[in-house]
Amino acid sequence: MKRGGKEAQQYVWDGAIPLQIHLHDSEVTTLPPPAPALILAPRIGYLPLLSPQLKPFFSGALPPGVDTVWFDYKGLPLKWHIPTGVLFDLLCAEPERPWNLTVHFRGYPGNVLIPCDGEDSVKWSYINSLKEAAYIIHGSSKNVMNMSQPDQVDLWRSVMNGKLETHTRISSKLKLGIVGDDFSAKLNPSPLKAQHSVDETEATAASKSSRIPVRLYLWSVDEDFDDLEEEPHFDSWDQISYINRPVEINGKGKYFTLLDAVKSILPEFYPNSLNTIKSEFKNEPGIEPEEERSTGQSNIIEETSVKSIETPSLSGQPVIKLLRIQGIEPKLEIPFSWVVKNLMNPDYFLHICLYIKAPKPLDT
Repeated sequence: MKRGGKEAQQYVWDGAIPLQIHLHDSEVTTLPPPAPALILAPRIGYLPLLSPQLKPFFSGALPPGVDTVWFDYKGLPLKWHIPTGVLFDLLCAEPERPWNLTVHFRGYPGNVLIPCDGEDSVKWSYINSLKEAAYIIHGSSKNVMNMSQPDQVDLWRSVMNGKLETHTRISSKLKLGIVGDDFSAKLNPSPLKAQHSVDETEATAASKSSRIPVRLYLWSVDEDFDDLEEEPHFDSWDQISYINRPVEINGKGKYFTLLDAVKSILPEFYPNSLNTIKSEFKNEPGIEPEEERSTGQSNIIEETSVKSIETPSLSGQPVIKLLRIQGIEPKLEIPFSWVVKNLMNPDYFLHICLYIKAPKPLDT
């Protein structure tokens, strides 16, 4: 089997999660209650995009009123702007298949979730994320802002319909190429490249400097657990720290791994790391840089600022209990360039779910 290229990306785009969706008891008006809906949800998709399938399925059991669809998992309202696969990876340390969710058509929790007007809200959330990624990579979002209307429509449809080739063709115009995957090149060297030494290849890679858009969802605990089934249940989004920091790869001859990237994102936990960088983006997904605020497109993902992780002098080293990207738990020694190229979401962000056991701070 060939590695690298488009194959790993295609696996990501084809990935899906089996859902068993129940209508909330308070909204059931029929006896017997409706059976749960069974749906295969794309990993790169978003829960509100399932509404066209769910509304007809449950319409006969709903009370009178205006439909405002939202979902919960074990009582926790699910943030609709986070990709479905990321929600699953974050909230199900021990994967649950099918994933049992509850759908609501009434009583939208506006104190927890930002408003969602269906597909249009999801589309603009995605476009704003794309703008932010472009700004991180190039320092400007103009390529995204200047997209033609047909390209914008086709790009969004490619995400909705899981069409990788279409997405690649259109997004290539945005010039958001981030980092070369030298790891895959070494696995499948061409005859012309075979004559070059590994040292020469790494020297070439070291001359590159890339900024990688990363969204990290962090759950930090001070109590250890050996079995993922023993991990405490999330009952509030306050238990999860959302960290939006770019990772800068400037090479300097060093083999840059996934662990190096994690350390650069979490200098609070790894103060002695040589790869730490400062946080530059302080908002939830969809932040619009200064140059874009005159466009009139309001940022629909503003409800929570990044939580600061104040970790003073620690009594020991942090322990990573779980790191999951696109449903995969990669080894921390894997080249970060391969992870970025093959496991990135269509919004050009790498979404990382991390459970970490943090040592207790020393008394000061």
